[in-house]
Amino acid sequence: MNEAKSQQTAEQTLQSGLQKLALDTAMAEPIMEFLRLLRQWNDTYNMTAITGWHDMVVQHALDSAAVVEHVKGQHIIDVGTGGGLPGIVLALYKPQARVTLIDAVAKKTRFLKHVKRYLQLDNVDIVHDRVENFIPDKKFDVVISRAFAEVNRFLTLTAELGDRHSRFMAMKGPREEPLADDSAFNLVLELSLDVPFLDAQRKLYQYMKKT
Repeated sequence: MNEAKSQQTAEQTLQSGLQKLALDTAMAEPIMEFLRLLRQWNDTYNMTAITGWHDMVVQHALDSAAVVEHVKGQHIIDVGTGGGLPGIVLALYKPQARVTLIDAVAKKTRFLKHVKRYLQLDNVDIVHDRVENFIPDKKFDVVISRAFAEVNRFLTLTAELGDRHSRFMAMKGPREEPLADDSAFNLVLELSLDVPFLDAQRKLYQYMKKT
């Protein structure tokens, strides 16, 4: 299959997947533009190991879109965002929310600044820093991560980003990662995510600080 046909087929898959998730399919176009930029930069900066159009749509875009309905709040941070997942997808679907993307790797934050300009995402803030060193002006409603760190490490590193009202969300695969006995957090919700066209188990764990 040639490049143009492969991209067209992937966009159809994306539209179908967004429909299955009951999300606005109008976002398929900017999401595909985002993936195109990711592929483009990947040639030089090695942004992602997943580079085929179909796999990028399913494992990046739809995997991120599957959490959209579960993320509530006006002040969101995507920790260790890498190439901008799930943060860019959340920002597209939540234009009224402020979405911060933080990563310690300079080439990734440079890429994200380019994406922000290109897609005109005025609701996105990009931070180049280690998460444990970042002190926000105000606490976040939602602290979310995808493939960032083991759960207990994620919660330890991000604890100061939220308060007792904040939701700390970890996007995970099937492997169990129990909370440490002395954790300052409670697991308040565990959701199985149905990612369209993905033949793998995905879960979303939600934690809150103990009061």
